[in-house]
Amino acid sequence: MSKEKSLETRIKNTASNGIITCAALRKIAEEINVSYGEAGKAADNLKIKVRNCDLGCF
Repeated sequence: MSKEKSLETRIKNTASNGIITCAALRKIAEEINVSYGEAGKAADNLKIKVRNCDLGCF
């Protein structure tokens, strides 16, 4: 599975009601070895909102 597909799958499986926390998204990005920006774009493309962002990354 490509990094992009793996990233999208992990985001979809982690999100609840179209929302994912910043901490969860950062963890996924680190585990898959993609940038926070790339993870944020994937969440945007999936129409999943990022909440509780402490760093302003998303």
